[in-house]
Amino acid sequence: MASCSESSNADRNRTTDSEAQAQPLDQDTAGLAKAVFAGGCFWCTEAYFERLKGVEAVVSGYAGGKEPNPSYDEVSAGRTGHAEAVQVYYDSTKITYQGLLEVFFATHDPTTLNRQGPDVGKQYRSIVFYSNPQQKKQAEDYIKELEEAGTFKNKILTYVQPLRKFWPAEDYHQDYYRLNPDDPYVRSVARPKVQKFESNFRDKLKPEYIK
Repeated sequence: MASCSESSNADRNRTTDSEAQAQPLDQDTAGLAKAVFAGGCFWCTEAYFERLKGVEAVVSGYAGGKEPNPSYDEVSAGRTGHAEAVQVYYDSTKITYQGLLEVFFATHDPTTLNRQGPDVGKQYRSIVFYSNPQQKKQAEDYIKELEEAGTFKNKILTYVQPLRKFWPAEDYHQDYYRLNPDDPYVRSVARPKVQKFESNFRDKLKPEYIK
């Protein structure tokens, strides 16, 4: 089964549609709330969140390490302390931070250490990055709730840590799922997961993603 890093390395050696069509972040994000999560390959995580009503933009990037200006080569090789992450810009009157947490924990396995499916390494660890005490408390309380309910067979290993800096990833990673439908990783790993998400969270989807 293809891994996220294998697909990415192959794609960078040829001209891709994403290089020509990737959408820059809408600069009009004033007034929007922000949340940052890491839960495996950011192509999947980005695709989940961008489908939610109330989410206005999602940026793939890196967070959790101390190294400035990390590159994908460095992160995917495990040469930094960063994890692949996404920054979510959302309208808090349409979707709450609690709602984002619920989607985050339902769309990856928070009980595996430094691994999500075929993607292995600290760069794929599960993290909730908080920007204020309220986000920290909500994340910790929700993890406790999931543990007490026995939602997962094994112990949740998700880190809850402060966001120091979010570094946007290279342009070709942005909106990767939509722009690279024939990528082997997208076909074999991401698409089945996204389709399952669309089925399970149909009531939270933007109209254009309801089938």
